[in-house]
Amino acid sequence: MRKTALFLALMLTAGTAFADTYAFGNRVVSSGDSIGRLVEIAGRPDIVTPRENRYGAREGETWTYFRDGKTLVFTIDTNGKILSISESR
Repeated sequence: MRKTALFLALMLTAGTAFADTYAFGNRVVSSGDSIGRLVEIAGRPDIVTPRENRYGAREGETWTYFRDGKTLVFTIDTNGKILSISESR
């Protein structure tokens, strides 16, 4: 019984372990957060690029921030939610 409970607890927390996150100081933005939260924590992006599928239909936006020598790219869906976060130097 204890093994089953432990397994279930680990499976429930595994979903959050795979989420993209980035810390701006002591505040964290994660995939699934709204763009409102992102703007509240990080401010307005330096570059906003529309994302389109191969037919030209809008799929969202890519928000790019330049911070401390890093390039942070947030992929946003059409509902205003963060899909992914990538960081490069």
